[in-house]
Amino acid sequence: MIIYPMTMERANLLNMAKLSIKGLIESALSFGRTLDSDYPPLQQFFVVMEHCLKHGLRMKKSFLGFNKSLWGPLELVEKLCPEAAEISASVRDLPGLKTPLGRARAWLRLALMQKRLADYLRLLITRKDLLSDFYENSALMLEEEGAVIVGLLVGLNVIDANLCVKGEDLDSQVGVIDFSMYLKNDIDDYRSEERNSQIASILDQKNYVEELNRQLNSTVHGLQGRVDSLEKSNSKLIEELAIAKNNIIKLQEENQQLRSENSLILLKAQQHLEVTQGDVSLERDTYKQSRQGLDEMYNEARRQLKEECQLRQDVENELVVQVSMKQEMELAMKLLEKDIHEKQDTLIGLRQQLDEVKAINVEMYQKMQSSDEEMKKKNDVISRLEEKTNQITATMKQLEQSDKDLLSQTRTLAMSFVKCASTDTEHQYKLVKDISF
Repeated sequence: MIIYPMTMERANLLNMAKLSIKGLIESALSFGRTLDSDYPPLQQFFVVMEHCLKHGLRMKKSFLGFNKSLWGPLELVEKLCPEAAEISASVRDLPGLKTPLGRARAWLRLALMQKRLADYLRLLITRKDLLSDFYENSALMLEEEGAVIVGLLVGLNVIDANLCVKGEDLDSQVGVIDFSMYLKNDIDDYRSEERNSQIASILDQKNYVEELNRQLNSTVHGLQGRVDSLEKSNSKLIEELAIAKNNIIKLQEENQQLRSENSLILLKAQQHLEVTQGDVSLERDTYKQSRQGLDEMYNEARRQLKEECQLRQDVENELVVQVSMKQEMELAMKLLEKDIHEKQDTLIGLRQQLDEVKAINVEMYQKMQSSDEEMKKKNDVISRLEEKTNQITATMKQLEQSDKDLLSQTRTLAMSFVKCASTDTEHQYKLVKDISF
């Protein structure tokens, strides 16, 4: 079976990382105090981590030549996690650092003190699309060994580190792994097994506490986000409420203005209505006067018609008595009846005209409250009524003249009948006298 060099290198680095992390945790628990920069296991841990992160790193060309820089991939962490921006800003502000390697070493120390080294590297190895720009395809950070090392780094959260990065010369340090620290005898192995069991229980408790802390932090962040969203929505609602109040004030002002305009319009309408009512009352009085005159004319015509009917009846009675006397008298009576029927038709026509006049008067009364144009139309109707009244008066005069002519004709016929008749002279004379009223 062929074992490729890169695979063997990854396996060796993984084993060294396991030994380094295990020895650091055991020594820290047995040491019993906060670790500083001079603690050898801690120094060896940073050397091992530096070798692991450098494995498979691409060569970058610069104006000074080719170099391998860890600062490039570590600088990506602040883009993936905003909380890491504080560490990157602190590293950039350190005055003693001049090389990218020194910045990368300072970043590892600050992340360890913050107890977020495992979290930051976990975010980094999940973005292999970004790491492929800095590492070869078979690099440790792109393979499973990188994920295993990141998982082992979680155990470092049980230790506390107090490192002075500002005064330390990180640019010129030489990273050499001291294998003598990891070579132990059997007694140490036995003691280490006991300590391993203790460390395992402590790590389990620590992991539980750390996981619980993460959940609480995520819950707090979620609640904070909801509070922020509620504050934003509340501010928006307050702004909308202020806008709504301003709109209400504007609408109230417009309503008040409209009410004032409405009151003015109502006052003008009432004044116009009063003027119109005065005009209507005047027109009504005029109409009543004209109607009274028409009623008098109608009563007079009706009285005359009644008298004429009575006279016609008398004449008919007399003529019926004289029918057998002379055929000329019958002819005269027929002519008289014909004329009387024509007069009746004329009277019926006059009645119809009077009905039309009444209908026109009703229409005038209904249209009395319309505009000025309708008033002009009323004046036209009144003029037509006056013309019709004049026509009716002329017709009545013609009827009176025709009655007189008819009576004269009747009288002439009666006289001729008297001359022809030889009997009942006195009776005929009386008849002629009655007819010549």
